[in-house]
Order: sequence, then C-alpha cells, then structure tokens
Amino acid sequence: MIEIEKRQPNRERNVNITFRVTEKEHEMILRRMEQTGIQNLRAFLLKMAIDGHVIRLDLSGVRDMVRLLKNATDNINQIARRVNAAGNLYAGDVENLRLRYEDLWEQAGSILRKLGEL
Repeated sequence: MIEIEKRQPNRERNVNITFRVTEKEHEMILRRMEQTGIQNLRAFLLKMAIDGHVIRLDLSGVRDMVRLLKNATDNINQIARRVNAAGNLYAGDVENLRLRYEDLWEQAGSILRKLGEL
C-alpha cells in the first residue's frame, strides 16, 4: 500500500509518498541504483517513477577519443613549429598524423555505433 500525505503547502514538493519493500527488493533497488551511478535514493526513485528507466552512458570511449585528439593536436603543433623553423615538411610527420586521425575516426565511429544501440 502506498501512503500519500500532503503537508507544508508552501513547499514546492509538498506531497510525501511512502511505500514498503522487502529486504530482497531493497537490495535489488540499491543494486540497480549503483548500476546507474545515482547515489541519492530519492533522486533514483523519482527518476524511475517519472521516466521508467535510467540510462547510464559509458564515456570511456569519449575519454579515449579526447586523448587521441590531444595527441593529434600536439603533433600538428610540433609539425607547424618545425615547418616554421626549418621550412621543411617531412613525409613521416604527415603519415604519423594520418594514422592518428584514422585512430580518432575509428573511435568516433565506435562511439556513434554504441549510441545508436541505445
């Protein structure tokens, strides 16, 4: 049975909802809450009650992509400094840069595929 009680009408959230669960259900709720990364039980239950689901994105691929992008940017800066100082552009530098951008696009494609599965 769910108990609903209205109190403190001057508050934005003035309805108190209370319900009971078994120990096993409580453990399941806490486990699910941990999986979603939400640490506040009230926030988790409200999110589930309103939306019916919580999506937690694994952003490790994005972090990898940012790292690859930083490496490529660093390489571009090194090449630009060398070209400005010596006036030479080496084929090895261009190939290294091409490979790094290839890795970057592979990572971006992987992220997009995963997002498409949601």
